[in-house]
Amino acid sequence: MTYTPAPLPAEGFVRLPSIIAVLGISKNTFLNGVKAGKYPKGTLLTARCRVWPVADIRALLESLSGGANG
Repeated sequence: MTYTPAPLPAEGFVRLPSIIAVLGISKNTFLNGVKAGKYPKGTLLTARCRVWPVADIRALLESLSGGANG
């Protein structure tokens, strides 16, 4: 059985599996991008749980697509 994350919610926070599914990249690629400052850092909820605001991920998607809306 494979895990299929739901699409991004309208607001709130998302965890890493949802982000990499939407971006279509690997976990390591995303985390290396975070270290390089290419992607947002997110916020630690606990020592092992990091979340990202949906608004930040939507802004990232828009910037990666060139911001073109038609």
